[in-house]
Amino acid sequence: MITKLEIDALAEKYETVDFIKDDPVRVPHRFNDIKDIELAGFIASLVAYGRRDVFIKKLNQLFEIAHNEPYNFIMNFEPKILGDFNYRFGKPDDFAQIFNILKNLYEKDGGLEELFKYGYENSENMFIPVTDYFYSRAKDKEALGFKFMIPDANKGSAMKRMCMFLRWMVRKGPVDFGIWDFMPASDLLIPLDTHVARLSREMGLLTRNANDFKSVLEITENLRKFDPVDPIKYDFALFGYGINN
Repeated sequence: MITKLEIDALAEKYETVDFIKDDPVRVPHRFNDIKDIELAGFIASLVAYGRRDVFIKKLNQLFEIAHNEPYNFIMNFEPKILGDFNYRFGKPDDFAQIFNILKNLYEKDGGLEELFKYGYENSENMFIPVTDYFYSRAKDKEALGFKFMIPDANKGSAMKRMCMFLRWMVRKGPVDFGIWDFMPASDLLIPLDTHVARLSREMGLLTRNANDFKSVLEITENLRKFDPVDPIKYDFALFGYGINN
């Protein structure tokens, strides 16, 4: 297993402002208002899959459509604004479904912070109430793009992009914003994809074969042994380990 000295060194090396320019977190870093930041971060997390240069280009296109005003864009959203905007599995109707649900969330139920706070305080898996909110309001919950961008937490998904978004909102640091305070950084979970899973196995942090929510919990628990207060700072270490190896 990787040592605390090694993993701490990697985390310190890669958690810098230089990390921002090549990461989807660059999108919410354009903004200063809290609602703009959280909505830009959530929207960026929806399409943060595939090649980075491709999805960053698509996000730039989407935020041009939004006139770089994500909160106003959502609060005044009409599907026709999107035109034929799409990204891989996500078709215009899929984005329209999600954006209309976000509009409803901010008009009637407080916003993303209130939704995630409710999930954190009322469920062992905080993402289940979050995805239940979206699925209960979706007109076509079986649409491939909708299911891919908003995976159903009830089905054991690793919830990689939501874990990443939550890291941005809760942690404080040169990369993360730390604008939500309803939960401590110690309760954050590792954003798990195939790349992180492979590296975690190499580092001795993961024994399971499946890349699911149980694996997220296993890796996170092992990372807490290195730092119980801020275990997900090691997301940067995993990134750095991948580059170094």
